[in-house]
Amino acid sequence: MSLTSKLPQGLAARQVSRPVPLRDTVYEAILELIISGELKPGQHLVEKELAELLGVSRQPVREALQWLKKDEWVDLRPGYGAFVHSPTPEEADQLLGVRTLLEAESARLAALNSTKKGIAELKQIYKRGVQALKADDVEAVVAANAELHARITEMSGNKVLNELVAQINRRVRWYHTPVAKSRGKKSWDEHSALIDAIGKKDADRAAQLMREHTEHTRETYLAQNAES
Repeated sequence: MSLTSKLPQGLAARQVSRPVPLRDTVYEAILELIISGELKPGQHLVEKELAELLGVSRQPVREALQWLKKDEWVDLRPGYGAFVHSPTPEEADQLLGVRTLLEAESARLAALNSTKKGIAELKQIYKRGVQALKADDVEAVVAANAELHARITEMSGNKVLNELVAQINRRVRWYHTPVAKSRGKKSWDEHSALIDAIGKKDADRAAQLMREHTEHTRETYLAQNAES
């Protein structure tokens, strides 16, 4: 008789969870520093400094940087070291263009499937975003923006669409962070109109407003980077 057959039902089904490799934790920590803008595009990433900052040895930092290079968040230059990737205008334009297509459809479907509960949730997120904007808290503004867009995609009810948007969400946050302040109140006014259209189940208008909203962000990002 096996050991599991002797154990009480339920207990036998338990499995010891495997700890997350330290490399993965370090990967996520460095990536969040990049997305939040604390580590700037083109900035030199020194293993020793990152290890001290994160309270780990240099080995998991080195491994994490290799994976970040693979995912195109970091560039490794022989003889010089690791640097935060600087996205080209073409990279940003292509990704933000795809975002517009996906999120316009998300908004259209969200309007068709909207509920009072869903609209109330969007309004609460909107309220937090406006409060963060007034407090000049860029990090909170970016977080509220990401949450609002994610909730609209969830409301679409389309699982595949959710998965596709999730794949690009981190880079969208990365591109949005440097323009969140300049987009400011106009962006949240656009959010307000979008929520109103979704609440009225006006699918065509919701899609159009989302298309215009995401295009404004794309244009602002490209213009701002052309000046720098």
